[in-house]
Amino acid sequence: MPEERSLEGKTLLLVDGSSYLYRAYHAMPDLRGPEGGPTGALYGMINMLRRMRKEVTAEYSACVFDAKGKTFRDDWYPEYKANRPSMPEDLARQIEPIHVAVRALGWPLLMIDRVEADDVIGTLCTEAEKLGMNVVVSTGDKDLAQLVSNRVTLVNTMTNETLDRDGVVAKFGVPPERIIDYLSLIGDTVDNVPGVEKCGPKTAVKWLTQYESLDGIVEHASEIKGAVGDNLRRALDFLPMARKLVTVERHCDLTGHIVSIEESLPSLPESREELRDLFTRHGFKTWLREVEIADAVEGPETDVPPALSVDHERHYETVQTWEQLDAWLDKINAAEMTSFDSETTSLDPLIARIVGLSLSVEAGRAAYVPLAHRGPDAPVQLPLDEVLAKLKPWLESADHKKVGQHLKYDEQVLANYGIEMRGVEHDTLLESYVLESHRTHDMDSLALRHLGVKTIKYEDVAGKGAQQIGFDEVALDKAAEYAAEDADITLRLHQALYPQIAAEKSLDHVYREIEVPTSRVLRKMERTGVLIDAEKLRQQSSEIATRLIELEGKAYELAGGEFNLGSPKQIGQIFFEKLELPVIKKTPSGAPSTDEEVLQKLAEDYPLPKILLEHRGLSKLKSTYTDKLPRMVNPQTGRVHTNYAQAVAVTGRLASNDPNLQNIPVRTVEGRRIREAFIAPPGHKLVSADYSQIELRIMAHISGDESLMRAFSQGEDIHRATASEIFNVTPLEVSSDQRRVAKVINFGLIYGMSAFGLASNLGITRDAAKMYIDRYFARYPGVARYMDETRLSAKAKGYVETVFGRRLWLPEINGGNGPRRQAAERAAINAPMQGTAADLIKMSMIAVQNWIEDSKIGTRMIMQVHDELILEVPDAELSEVRKRLPELMCGVAALKVPLVAEVGAGLNWEEAH
Repeated sequence: MPEERSLEGKTLLLVDGSSYLYRAYHAMPDLRGPEGGPTGALYGMINMLRRMRKEVTAEYSACVFDAKGKTFRDDWYPEYKANRPSMPEDLARQIEPIHVAVRALGWPLLMIDRVEADDVIGTLCTEAEKLGMNVVVSTGDKDLAQLVSNRVTLVNTMTNETLDRDGVVAKFGVPPERIIDYLSLIGDTVDNVPGVEKCGPKTAVKWLTQYESLDGIVEHASEIKGAVGDNLRRALDFLPMARKLVTVERHCDLTGHIVSIEESLPSLPESREELRDLFTRHGFKTWLREVEIADAVEGPETDVPPALSVDHERHYETVQTWEQLDAWLDKINAAEMTSFDSETTSLDPLIARIVGLSLSVEAGRAAYVPLAHRGPDAPVQLPLDEVLAKLKPWLESADHKKVGQHLKYDEQVLANYGIEMRGVEHDTLLESYVLESHRTHDMDSLALRHLGVKTIKYEDVAGKGAQQIGFDEVALDKAAEYAAEDADITLRLHQALYPQIAAEKSLDHVYREIEVPTSRVLRKMERTGVLIDAEKLRQQSSEIATRLIELEGKAYELAGGEFNLGSPKQIGQIFFEKLELPVIKKTPSGAPSTDEEVLQKLAEDYPLPKILLEHRGLSKLKSTYTDKLPRMVNPQTGRVHTNYAQAVAVTGRLASNDPNLQNIPVRTVEGRRIREAFIAPPGHKLVSADYSQIELRIMAHISGDESLMRAFSQGEDIHRATASEIFNVTPLEVSSDQRRVAKVINFGLIYGMSAFGLASNLGITRDAAKMYIDRYFARYPGVARYMDETRLSAKAKGYVETVFGRRLWLPEINGGNGPRRQAAERAAINAPMQGTAADLIKMSMIAVQNWIEDSKIGTRMIMQVHDELILEVPDAELSEVRKRLPELMCGVAALKVPLVAEVGAGLNWEEAH
């Protein structure tokens, strides 16, 4: 390339496109465009390239890819990369649109026949260094660490890793100029370059530290002892070729591809027109909207380059005077919508104390009100109590609309100060959940995904691990920028997300009529908590401990000696070496497995696995519940308060944590006894209301199968009715075994159970299981039709829907490996039922809570467990609650078959159930 001038101090940003292609493909879910084509790698590449432009200011740039076909290294060594599998078809289909995207994003694209991307990058680094330029190479390839110098830095966008000279030494144990020697020794299995057998990174570093270089190691090869020394001596003839193969070429002829860095590689603006076409074709709605907004704001493209994404100038204010606070009070009282966020001392909302509050009413503008900072900078702050008193009328006003990210938490914190927040109109956590239940919903991820903005993370201001400080100790300037950004970004996320929901009636219904009201109900339930008998749990814990000792003794006796009952390795040795039990399956490493499934299978014929299963179950019960729950009683309320996570399960189900009250095992006596410790206070009863066979009823509704609907409509025992159909006998003639088979089939098929699974579950042959399934579908053809149509629809759309319009994404329905794709197909069958059941229980919670509040009664909802609601009811209200509860739960929706809710009452949960 011709010599260039005046580039001293400029930056060249080089992206190793080939390195990221595969990483994007494997990291992203199997996204599909409007026409069903794969788009995951394309999405990942666009996201990464945009992110790089934001994070690295570079006057010059290029995205470099490997060209098809052989390279000059194949001439040296025909086995080079011989073991590398061919590119997956779904990735190959995305190469052309990726190249289009690279150019549309303003990146010069380089792809040179017979020259690998690494060598193009190495050549450009060398040329740029000569010109006094700084170079940033974005790659995930360890080979390129050899290029690092005082002017060349590596960054890995996928892992946020940056490698300068010190970073290379810290990561590899050798400096950049020894990376070639290091790679020659350890070899490269991906490129099929053999190194020294059994020489791993530690050995390579040890040798290079002792002998300084590969040449020094070769010179002293005779001195190196042991098997690894023998391996080294056997590799001596090939080591020069290995070194040649792993060395990045720095002087490739780029004539015909690059005139000069200055002329050929300037960083260019994005082409909105090309991106509009690309985003439309591949269904990237959020990015398409950004382009449309930019067009609306800036008009059609001109010579002035647009922003890389729709961003705003930031004007953040730290409120430290009453005049400033009054000005913001005027703003939020006049605003149509205000973004609100609180900074606190704890993630547990019931004990958290407020450190500060942030507000935003306009994108790019926000304020932070510090109230309890105690850092070394000793900032001026307004008094917390007086500020809250001033804000309370606005916070409690239903007329002043508020938006936040996970506002349930902020509502709980404000309740600690006697403030009941009203006017909660929107929550970006729930907006994201309704739009993309399969994605992550934290604000940092949402900002990057939907706004193209990399936010300040908590660790950036408070530190990490043991060195992390509380937010109240963070210097005010840092804290204010972080907190104000939260409010600003949340408002902007709402502006990006909600229009997508509002545009689709079914999604808007799920969001506004189910998710937002459910959040309010959950806040009340979490705050109420549940009363437990801690002494009863401690007694159970003691009894379980005694039983565990007995089981250990029996296990030692059967094994012929003591061993660690929690050690898979020791269990494997006893099972398969000492006792010679049959190997059911193996772990990925090839060792015989001793997981739960294996123990269950072996327990059918052998006593030791059965004892180990019981021991595992009781140990988990003890550590998770009988030991832990008494320690979780809140000293202020005397109750246990769980957290209901609303945006976790893809199907819409709630998740309970800290403690998890939804996974208490109820099939064992000990598990049911734990529920006895959940008690009603004096003068009250616990009432349990549970939907009966809800998913089977939903299957009847969705499939429209006449026989199934008739059985439910006539109030028949559905398992007896199914057995009657399958075994061709009258309902009265159905035996208990036949009913059991029918029950397994009824529930198994809605979870996509195969003939193999049914056979395993019932202990019958696969042929017999297939016969049962065939008979089932012959008697219930509507179910078979539903399953076939749902699979096809899921493959076409990439998602299924509940009866009420909740969208349940199945990212691997058209991709991934065989088992994962099959799992997605099974999920496609069950997800609409499980999701509809989740919708129904949430709708019931809303209806029941509204009735409680409208009736002004003392009854309180305290728990939700899958299809069951648990209430704490004063004795005087028991009769009315038992009457109204099933009416409310069955009246929330009209399905083609009747809903049934069974109600029980008692002094404790087990008695009520």
